[in-house]
Amino acid sequence: MNKTVNQKAWFFVLPVLALVAFNAIIPLMTVVNYSLQETFGDNVFFWAGTQWFQDVLGSERFHAALGRQLLFTFTILVIEIPLGVAIALAMPRTGPWVSVCLVMMALPLLIPWNVVGAMWNIFALPDIGLLGHTLNALGWDYNFTRNPGDAWMTVILMDVWHWTSLVVLLAYAGLVSIPDAYYQAAKIDGARPWAIFRYIQLPKMKRVLTIAILLRFMDSFNIYTEPFVLTGGGPGNSTTLLSIDLVKVALGQFDLGPAAAMSLIYFLIILLFSWIFYAVMTRNEEW
Repeated sequence: MNKTVNQKAWFFVLPVLALVAFNAIIPLMTVVNYSLQETFGDNVFFWAGTQWFQDVLGSERFHAALGRQLLFTFTILVIEIPLGVAIALAMPRTGPWVSVCLVMMALPLLIPWNVVGAMWNIFALPDIGLLGHTLNALGWDYNFTRNPGDAWMTVILMDVWHWTSLVVLLAYAGLVSIPDAYYQAAKIDGARPWAIFRYIQLPKMKRVLTIAILLRFMDSFNIYTEPFVLTGGGPGNSTTLLSIDLVKVALGQFDLGPAAAMSLIYFLIILLFSWIFYAVMTRNEEW
């Protein structure tokens, strides 16, 4: 029996594809154009070839910003993924407290990024901020506006507070999808909590944790607003992540060629690392 395939659904998809092309592909082509040419204004361009890419890849400034970006991303992944899983495991599965916990977990995600940076800027002020004043009262000479170590700690704390909830919600969704029969079998076998987590909960959460790691990697590698509002990339360049440095080159110095080349390199780095993460996490797994 031959099955008739209805292709009319594509008429509903085409407007979406056209919108995505307009919003993504056309700006991307504009960046590619600027990355290969030099301009002095008035839409007059001069061919530069790969000169801008060579300048960016050979720049110590780019290497330093990339190093800070990788350090920041690695740090928050190491903290947020285990912490999010631990909180999800501690949350109730049934009862009225489930809704309360879910709403509380979702609250930080509802706050706009610029507001988060402003909140933590006030919260961490060494004289009047609750965090800064408390740490100084305890004998810690804390000042995130002058001490690079304090600035790094504050930026990481801010990101952990803001985005761990995403990992919690994803991990919790994976946990509640596990059938009770698995837990009943583990109870009959006398399995301990660690064994239950290792052989039942963690394997069942693998897919959602893959999504969580990919999302947090891409978000953390693209982060701009929160650290810029909090520290402005300072003190000095200590918290100038790759995105902040890119904006400084593009808008502060108005070097459109190097900024465009840097944007494409930035994009390719994110794409490469995301593919590596996905390949490693889904290795030997059938979806």
